[in-house]
Amino acid sequence: MKFPKPLTLSEVAAFLSCRYLGDANLPALGMNEIHKVERGDISFVDHPKYYEKCLNSSASIVIINKEVACPEGKGLIISEDPFGDFNRLGKKYSPFVSSLKAVSDSSSIGEGSIIQPNVFIGNNVKIGKNCLIHSNVSIYDNTVIGDNVVIQANTVLGSDAFYFKNRGTHREKLLSTGYVEIANDVEIGAGCTIDKGVSGVTYIGRGTKIDNLVQIGHDTEVGEMCLFAAQVGIAGCVKVGKNVILWGQVGVASGVEIGEGAVVLGQSGVGKDLEGGKTYAGTLAQDARTHWKEKVLLKQLPDMIKKLK
Repeated sequence: MKFPKPLTLSEVAAFLSCRYLGDANLPALGMNEIHKVERGDISFVDHPKYYEKCLNSSASIVIINKEVACPEGKGLIISEDPFGDFNRLGKKYSPFVSSLKAVSDSSSIGEGSIIQPNVFIGNNVKIGKNCLIHSNVSIYDNTVIGDNVVIQANTVLGSDAFYFKNRGTHREKLLSTGYVEIANDVEIGAGCTIDKGVSGVTYIGRGTKIDNLVQIGHDTEVGEMCLFAAQVGIAGCVKVGKNVILWGQVGVASGVEIGEGAVVLGQSGVGKDLEGGKTYAGTLAQDARTHWKEKVLLKQLPDMIKKLK
């Protein structure tokens, strides 16, 4: 998420009522969580496991709950609650704005696009040319849709990220300030959900086709010409290469990268990076030929044991 105008380190620290280390005039251009952070961004870290990763990231300013040496060229904001302070920034610079119309006045719809009854289109949505949006689709604020996109009934684009912090007595939600972008020639089936980025973009590449009842998590990037069959579930911050096929009920864990041209067979669970150009099966997903050989050997195991007796 980018700020309406650049802020300085001292301005951000003053708003949060926190001390800071570094150049008071260091510019803050926006904010991003660690998976999407860029130069000029504010990020946050509140767990020792991720201190080094965040401090060495592209973030210009880090909100942190420990006083450490300030890396050269960066700024630190010392906070007792980095998660909560990151949320405070999000609420200030990307507040929720209600819409009282089915189609917001601030949205734009390209020539030749058809919007069926009971579609909701939120604030600042951009829809390209020759799209077909079927009934009861909900398109939340700031979503960008390219040309020749088809979206079947009851799909939701731009729902909040599933991202919570355990506070002991409750789970606090990390405010989602990102958006969804759908490239040209994408088709999305009925009853799908594509979550917005926490502070960046969830992206679906050109020509990708998505079946019914598919869930795609926050900040995930899907390449061109992919095929996702029904009931695929993809967690947040996943990278899917071009021409990847995920068959029915495949589950993909957070942060995984799937290489170009990979095929994952139905009901497989992907918990680690997969090399492109191969077919995978099983949980955890592995090379499909290895998976089936292991299945055959497992069936033969009782006979093998009898022979050893």
